[in-house]
Amino acid sequence: MTTSERIPKTMAEKFAAITTLTDAFCAQHLNEEYRRMIHRVVGALARKRPSPLSSGKDSVWAAAAVHAVGRVNFLDDPSQDPHCKPKLIYTFFGIAESTGQNKSKMIRDVLKMGPFSQEWTLPSRLKDNPMVWILEVNGLMMDIRTAPLELQHLAYEKGLIPFVPAEQADSPE
Repeated sequence: MTTSERIPKTMAEKFAAITTLTDAFCAQHLNEEYRRMIHRVVGALARKRPSPLSSGKDSVWAAAAVHAVGRVNFLDDPSQDPHCKPKLIYTFFGIAESTGQNKSKMIRDVLKMGPFSQEWTLPSRLKDNPMVWILEVNGLMMDIRTAPLELQHLAYEKGLIPFVPAEQADSPE
């Protein structure tokens, strides 16, 4: 765990309680990749000053974190694997849909999570996220995946893209 991923001591118990709940959901309905991303979301919330996690029920935070990550990664799309509808999330955690939706929206707003947020997209889906690859080059928008290899390397070195597309087989590093 890097310094930026550490959980403050004051929030460690809350983080553990919430992620224990989300881990159970992921084990039953999602996968390890979702589990790790949900931990990142809960960790980011725990590091906020003041942390929004300091008040509210663990089950509400757990459901909202799962839903927020799911929204970014189109979890409710049946063509995705895994997939599940929000109702399943809220039923699993025993909370009202409106409560979960509101808390999920708050999480997405606080962490600036959108449907194409590179930071919150599952690593296995980065290559399919068009917003990751659209960059401005000499004043023009372009898909860096179509650029020469040296331009892709430059974009990667500058931290503009998560990996060099021309050097990837099927999955990111």
